[in-house]
Amino acid sequence: MTATTVKESLNPYEIAQQQVDAAAKLLKLPEHVITLLKHPKKVLSVSFPVKMDDGTVRVFEGFRAQHNDAIGPTKGGIRFHPDVTMDEVKALSMWMSFKCGVVGLPYGGGKGGVICNPQEHSKAEIERISRAFMEAIVDFVGPDRDIPAPDVYTTSQIMGWMMDEYSRLKGRYSPGVITGKPLIIGGSKGRTEATAQGCVYTILGALEDKGLQAENATVAVQGFGNAGRIAARLLAEAGCKVVAVSDSKCGLYDPNGLDVSILEDLKDNASLADYGQNCVITNAELLELEVDILVPAALENVITASNANNIKAKIVAEAANGPTTPEADRVLFNKGITVIPDVLANAGGVTVSYFEWVQNLQHYYWSEQEVLDRLKTNMIISYEAVRDMATEFNTDFRTAAYMISIKRIASAMEARGWI
Repeated sequence: MTATTVKESLNPYEIAQQQVDAAAKLLKLPEHVITLLKHPKKVLSVSFPVKMDDGTVRVFEGFRAQHNDAIGPTKGGIRFHPDVTMDEVKALSMWMSFKCGVVGLPYGGGKGGVICNPQEHSKAEIERISRAFMEAIVDFVGPDRDIPAPDVYTTSQIMGWMMDEYSRLKGRYSPGVITGKPLIIGGSKGRTEATAQGCVYTILGALEDKGLQAENATVAVQGFGNAGRIAARLLAEAGCKVVAVSDSKCGLYDPNGLDVSILEDLKDNASLADYGQNCVITNAELLELEVDILVPAALENVITASNANNIKAKIVAEAANGPTTPEADRVLFNKGITVIPDVLANAGGVTVSYFEWVQNLQHYYWSEQEVLDRLKTNMIISYEAVRDMATEFNTDFRTAAYMISIKRIASAMEARGWI
């Protein structure tokens, strides 16, 4: 059977459960422990009204999932997207548990989302949606219970509105309820760059392990949002040659290298397509380019059984959540491609979110250099632990990362008398 004929599930929740099964099998965990790990502890579904600018009222639907709080409060982003589903949020909460576990944070995983398209709403409407959603989940979250953060199509400003709404409803200033906030109201220095910076630390480790130099290593970045564009910039600064980038509207490729500073300016003020029509390619073509490093930094399920055999990169670093299906993972592993899984590659964001939470609780704030130094240390230690586990069990990096996280969570559940 060829990869293109495999029938695979693209449901993120089913994918997350398959990934748990693969790691738990190697750890030889009891079935009841595996079952606990495959299901979120709590899931909240809410509907809430919001007044639009024209005076009409729309009802929005949102979700918040808390996967496992054996080690500490749950932690994870809130996304605003028209395709948000409960299964997606449940899967993302599971991935957050394993992400926190692999980098050693005292958190379980949480995730939330509102079904909406932010591009269809004014700033005032987005603020009202943000505040109404926080009001709907206010008793489900808290600094010692569940701490949200920004995710797809949400920003530091949205986090600021949500924190303010929570504080208003609770009658006390509570910056620790949410991370990724503006600096002036308790945000952390280094948070904006954290996801991309952490990803780059793992890429540099993988390059070294493969005997490759960063200088002139070729890079393709699929998704030119916050994580993708900053990763492209940081890799270029490290000496890599960024030959391809894309966003939802346009892909660009130049084997001689793209000017990332021009791309960032176009992203802010115009369109990537203005870089030059002779450079335009599709997102699908970008994924299959012959490059040293491929950074999927968009949405889920872009590398599947249908295209995995065509992936030519030596390293795939998942800046996005869930870009690779289990079937594709197996193909890439058999081809000798190192996949730095999302739970490790993009864990820089939640690591600095943890730093922000700690600073909020202490009311003592760190310098940017202190934040970045702590982030670098944590990401390098975590990368090396995953690499060593993968080598010991002759398995892929994703399974190794899950093994580290699951073992940690299971130990906490046992210590608390849950299992």
